[in-house]
Amino acid sequence: MISPVLPRLLLFCQRFARWIFVPALAIVVWGELRPSQPEAGNWDKVLHFTAYFGLAAIATIALGRRRSGGWAALALALFGGALEIVQSFVGRDAEWGDEFANIAGASLGFLAGWASMREMQRLLGIFPRKGDQNEHDR
Repeated sequence: MISPVLPRLLLFCQRFARWIFVPALAIVVWGELRPSQPEAGNWDKVLHFTAYFGLAAIATIALGRRRSGGWAALALALFGGALEIVQSFVGRDAEWGDEFANIAGASLGFLAGWASMREMQRLLGIFPRKGDQNEHDR
């Protein structure tokens, strides 16, 4: 027996993700373009990874589809690269390591977001069995 709360929880999660994506993106852009702080060392890469992990997971949950979430993660990784280029014009250093952290974070964030959505759908019984055509993947 499926609790009547679960379908509403899935819908709430998707709506909440849609609401917080733009503010989260704005915070990441601000963080990447603000004046340089004292050297953060390798923590800088952790911050890049975490930011793009979160953005990709939020986007994937908001979109609710694997293919759309994958495209969103790719777009975020490319956006991160563009921000790295812009950093060189605002007095910050553009680094390949930062972009690699962005790509890794966006990739794993997409996977985490998709796994969360898939598990929620499985709990609701709306995820088809293996081998069935899945409309959510289109």
